[in-house]
Amino acid sequence: MATKTISITEEAYDRLNFKKAKNESFSEVINRLTNKVNILDFAGILSKEEWKKLEENVKKSRLLSRKRLSRITL
Repeated sequence: MATKTISITEEAYDRLNFKKAKNESFSEVINRLTNKVNILDFAGILSKEEWKKLEENVKKSRLLSRKRLSRITL
């Protein structure tokens, strides 16, 4: 993997170093703090039962939102 050298102030370095975990590289802490995540990291996180319950709740929320919106736009 290619690397880049950057210049930062001592204050920025100290702040970044404070956020860094013991065995974490600066690249890893920057990626973590800037929310660089792969959506596939979440694959399989919910059981089938949890997924169904979440899906039902989303459908109910959307229905309630549509009802509220229809009252407002009349």
